[in-house]
Amino acid sequence: MSQTAPAMSAAPDSRRWKALIFIAIAQLMVVLDGTIVNIALPSAQTDLGISDGNKQWVITAYALAFGGLLLFGGRIADLWGRRRTFIVGLIGFAAASALGGIAQSSGLLLGARALQGVFGALLAPSALSLLAVMFTDAKERAKAFGIFGAIAGGGGAVGLILGGVLTEYMNWRWTFFVNIPFAVIAATGAVLVIREPEGARNRSPLDIPGVLLSSLGLGTLVYAFTRAESHGWSAGSTIGLFVAAAVLLLAFVAVEARVKAPLLPLRVVAERNRAGIYLSLGLAIIAMFGMFLFLTYYLQIVKGFSPVKTGLAFLPMIAGMITGSTQIGARLMTRVPARLLMGPGFLTAGVGMLMLTQIEVGSSYAGLILPAQILLGLGMGTAFMPAMSLATYGVQPRDAGVASAMVNTSQQVGGAIGTALLNTIAASATTSYVASHAVGSGGLDQLKMQAMVHGYATAIWWAVGILALASTIAFTFITVGHGDSKPVASGGKDGEADSDELAVPVLVH
Repeated sequence: MSQTAPAMSAAPDSRRWKALIFIAIAQLMVVLDGTIVNIALPSAQTDLGISDGNKQWVITAYALAFGGLLLFGGRIADLWGRRRTFIVGLIGFAAASALGGIAQSSGLLLGARALQGVFGALLAPSALSLLAVMFTDAKERAKAFGIFGAIAGGGGAVGLILGGVLTEYMNWRWTFFVNIPFAVIAATGAVLVIREPEGARNRSPLDIPGVLLSSLGLGTLVYAFTRAESHGWSAGSTIGLFVAAAVLLLAFVAVEARVKAPLLPLRVVAERNRAGIYLSLGLAIIAMFGMFLFLTYYLQIVKGFSPVKTGLAFLPMIAGMITGSTQIGARLMTRVPARLLMGPGFLTAGVGMLMLTQIEVGSSYAGLILPAQILLGLGMGTAFMPAMSLATYGVQPRDAGVASAMVNTSQQVGGAIGTALLNTIAASATTSYVASHAVGSGGLDQLKMQAMVHGYATAIWWAVGILALASTIAFTFITVGHGDSKPVASGGKDGEADSDELAVPVLVH
């Protein structure tokens, strides 16, 4: 380390807790948008005359843009400044939402969804990296990331509730318009109270080949999983897309290892703890998204719940996530090693998921689904909190944006994989069940219901295994201890740290 730039403790920003409020509002908007449109989709399809073949693009257009551009968004945050990128992302997301709300054609709606993804890719990594550079004290950081982790984990369920209320009592367009007040409040607050620490930018030239290869590679990967869901895993087009994604991403890694100022410095993903965070979090999201999908179908189709009632049925999970994140994870983060929160957290969620494998057509909500949701929420909330906090563990301040983007990338790709993989497994199990069972006294409709629920249960078994794998990775990869975080100053010219020792945060065993 250079001896000319001694580490100095900068006084924490007195407005950091107010800033957290507006960062949390922005994060909630981005996360709930991933599910709020799902419930509104049938109404939008009817209103705009969207064909069955094209309706998936309302979801896919957002996922492709968001997942493909996240690393680019994280790098832009490091280059422009996280506060500026955060505000631009909010304004753009609000404008795209307004466009989607007034859409009179399927083409305009799809374009608006893609634009939401573009600006979401700027907004999400800048929000997380702002927390990383503003909260450097371990105890304060635990509380801040506890709140942020609860929102990241529970926002999808909030989207289901809000989507159900807006669709049932107003109309589908309000699932877009509702983003506007969120964005206005968060942007106003950002202008007034957020102040990014000086000297944490990365002013290196933008890695254009890296941008192109990562965007095309991640976008192709997300689309490949979407394609697998609709066309099957063995289809030539599906296999071709996976091969293309692999080639593009391998080329991206090769380029990043050679260029002077890479889009994704390989040091960000090569560090053991961060690698464990990205892998385990991505796997957990695969399981969670599949569960959201199947439980929504089960409650609406099998149990006959309305959209609002379905959304409200997810409230216990949200409560569990908030409790796990803010009361368990945040309180224990500075007392026990992170792996002893993440590993048991994923296992607890796995026990809840295991309960859901016993689901039947006549299962009781109070007797089975409710306790399973509580365990899922508590486990995921407890695990998400240290995961979000440690996503930027040991990174140089100039890399905080792209390290934060890796968290969102693992979540986005995990969501795409979870939806496609588990849905395909469920569909295959449903078909096999129908083929192997005769029509009983309940008739063909009853057989279809039983087959559908059998398919859900089979896919949820896979989700249990995926959570067990996430827990194993957390136990083995993550070695960070506990203790206080030492705030450090960036050294070198233009905020370039002298070594990885000048990092935010440094956790001392």
